[in-house]
This record gives sequence, C-alpha cells and structure tokens, in this order.
Amino acid sequence: MLRLGVSQNTPTRLIAMEGEHQAPHVLIFPLPFQGHINSMLKLAELLSIAGITVTFLNTPHSHNQLIHHSDVLSRFSRFPAFRFHTIIDGLPPDHPRTIKFFAQIISSFDSITKPIFRNWLVSGHFGSNLTCVVLDAFFKNFVDGNDDEVKQPIFGFRTISACCIWAYHCVPHLIDDGQLPIRGEEDMDRMITNLPGMENLLRCRDLPGFCRVTDTNDSVLQFNIKQTQRSNQFHALILNSFEDLDGPILSKIRTLWPNLYAIGPLHSLLRTKLSRETEALNNLWEVDRTCLAWLDNQPPGSVIYVSFGSITVMGNEGLMEFWHGLVNSGRNFLWVIRPDLVSGKNGEIEIPAELEEGTKQRGYVVGWAPQEKVLSHEAVGGFLTHSGWNSTLESIVAGKPMVCWPYTADQQVNSRFVSNVWKLGVDMKDLCDREIVAKMVNEIMVNRKEEFMRTASEMANLARRSVSPGGSSYADFDRLVNEIRLLSLSQ
Repeated sequence: MLRLGVSQNTPTRLIAMEGEHQAPHVLIFPLPFQGHINSMLKLAELLSIAGITVTFLNTPHSHNQLIHHSDVLSRFSRFPAFRFHTIIDGLPPDHPRTIKFFAQIISSFDSITKPIFRNWLVSGHFGSNLTCVVLDAFFKNFVDGNDDEVKQPIFGFRTISACCIWAYHCVPHLIDDGQLPIRGEEDMDRMITNLPGMENLLRCRDLPGFCRVTDTNDSVLQFNIKQTQRSNQFHALILNSFEDLDGPILSKIRTLWPNLYAIGPLHSLLRTKLSRETEALNNLWEVDRTCLAWLDNQPPGSVIYVSFGSITVMGNEGLMEFWHGLVNSGRNFLWVIRPDLVSGKNGEIEIPAELEEGTKQRGYVVGWAPQEKVLSHEAVGGFLTHSGWNSTLESIVAGKPMVCWPYTADQQVNSRFVSNVWKLGVDMKDLCDREIVAKMVNEIMVNRKEEFMRTASEMANLARRSVSPGGSSYADFDRLVNEIRLLSLSQ
C-alpha cells in the first residue's frame, strides 16, 4: 500500500520522543467527503499542535484532490512525525464519487475497505505504538466492539450537529410510537410530539433527511438507525459543538455517551491554539480568491453570500429560481456555483440575458470560495446556506445571519434550530421559488437585520469564549489530549 508522507523531505520516523516516553500516536479516518475531511483534518492539526503524532488515513481519490486544491502538504510539514496514508475504496478510478452514488460508495467501503482496515489494525500496520483511532462515526461497523483482536480504543467523531445526533438516536422511538413513517406530503407539517428535549419543535419535514420515507423498512433509514445504535460501542464521542450552543442537547447525549468531548467550533479553536488568524483550506475544489477583491469594493453588510456546500445538487429550474430571486432581491450577492451543482450539467451554465445583466450589476459568481474568509469579511451581511454543519458553525463564529435551504442528512434539523431555537436566521426548506428567495434574503438583510445581527453577534461571542482559555471547548480539548496521553502511557 502506498504511503504518502507530507513531503519528500519528511523524516520516515513515525514517533516523536517526549522525554523517555514515546509521543502518543493517533490514527484519524474520515468519510471521504469534503465536510468530513475538513473537520477531521482540523482535529488532526490541533492534535499535532499538542505534540501528538497523527496519521491521517484517506482514499487515494480524496487525497489527490486535497493536495491539488489545498496547502495541506506545506501546512503539515511543520509536524515532522505527521503523515498521510491512503486506503483503497474499491471503486474504479473514473467513478464520480459524488453523493448521488452514496450507496455504491458505502457498499464498496463495506466489502473492500473494511476488511483491509481491520487487518491493518490487528497486524500493527500503523506501528506497534498506535495509541488509539479517531474514526468517523459513520464507520462504526468497521470495528466490532467485541473484537478482541483490535486492541486500540476507538474514538468516534460525529461530524454532524449534536441536535441531529440526538434526533438520529430518537428515530426508533418515533417508529415505535407510530409517528413514523411520514404519510406523504400532506403529513410534512405534522408536529413531532414526543422527542425528548425537542418537544413540539420539529415537524416531519425537520427530521433527518433519511426519515422522508413511507416505509420504515427502507434500507437507508435502517442503515442510519443501526449506525447510530452502534455508536455506544465507542470508547468516547467527539463532537464539533460547544456548550453555550448545544448545552441541553449535549446533556441528553451524555446520558448515552458519558465520555463525550464537545470541542467546537474546531476552526475557531484552531485559531486560538495557533494564537493568530488562520485559514485552513482543506478543500477538494479549486478555490477562486478573486471574490475577496470584489468584496473589498462592496459596502459593509451589503452582500448576501450564497453557497450550497460540496454535495448539494439541484435541477436547472431550481437554479434559475434562485438566480431570479437573488437578482430581484436588489441585494449584492456572491454565489458559489460548483461545476456539478446542477444535475446533468458540467461546466458553464446558460443564463437568460436579464439575469446576466443583473449579475453584472450586483453579483459575483465563483466555482468555490475561501468560505471562512468570505464570511468574516465586513461586506458580507448574511449567508444563504444548505445548513451543513461546518457552514453553520462558520457562520455562527462570523456572526452572520442565515437563510437556510437544507438538502440532506442533518441539514433539515440544523435549519430548524437556526430559525426556531438559536434565532439566527430563517428556514426556507422545501421551497424554491423566486419570490420566496427574494423575501427571505431581505428578511435577514433589511427587514429584520438589526434583530438577527444582534442575536448572531451574541452567539459569535459565546462561540469565541468557548474556545478561549477557560472556555468549555478549550477545556474539553485539553481533557481529550490528556486522555490520549494517559492511554499511551498505559500501553
């Protein structure tokens, strides 16, 4: 198997010595999608800063995209013991590996990647000194909690929100109670009444995306239920969240997973540990930085930033409704349109003349943006988002209100919490109409701007406090590092 070091000059040794003891060695393995890789690479950098040796395991496809479109090789070269390592996903080189083929990807991982990974752990492939594994919690079935041959403790990293994790856990109870399945479109606004900690908050349409089925034996629904149930076998659970945001839900989760580390927002904690502003671009797409110069020429708070993340796909009709809505809103807009955002399209998109003219006057379009930089820019006054968890946290830290248009998985739950619990924006889920788009944009940019900016600013301060010395996430991260060191000493 190919071993990929940080650079050609990287020392081959895997272990940094700490006095008479070897440094702890942690293996990190994410699901091969942008949001998962991004957050788990931030954890890898934080652990490396703390003096822990890290091996980051990725698929060749994701690794090649990462080194081509980001600075990870140079950024991690300052940690001599850090290394990248790859494991095959069992898919042909020309496979698109997009969310559309998610079932194929997972099936291949289960049949091809899983036995290789387990064999590597048992055989000492990563070195006899491996302290523990931080595994994307989506991969819990990769290691059986009763497998005596796997000696390393397995920490689970859930890259989704705490509120969605709790909703995932409660799905079997909703089925037993007869609240699922959903009985069609006319049932979508029915309130879920007995979800502990979320009573009379979530409607059917606010449940995780995989709940949108009319048969509780649906394979995707059952897969997610089993994955969640297996999570209680982890040695510990790591979440990208913080107490002031998710305290009540974290308390619920701790009743099932008491050894829990809430160490988010990770990108903000990384800035604290580095003692400076940083831009960790863990991108699988080519970043267009020209948008920053365009933002420099816009008035403060005048731009709505629009990005639907790395996996959202829409039809051409939906794209046009959003485009008309943005132009008709009268607001300046910066829009990320990935080459594969529109189903069946690849590359340039033909747009009507009036939209092209409106975009020239008030808009700017890029294929991918340096999102943390964009959201922190003073010209940006709001974020039209798919409500992915990384994007939601980045918006919270930047203090920018959100218009939420969720696509899948945890995003439906996130958007409901943004609008109805945290009061940080509005929820536009399941709507794709130009008039609604224009109205929602103006809600956060004009009509209720002061209200949303006030609550967003308050939450941003709480987020920054959580990752500062004495803050809850800062303390939880130090506690995580200490546990890893104790595990190393006990081996």
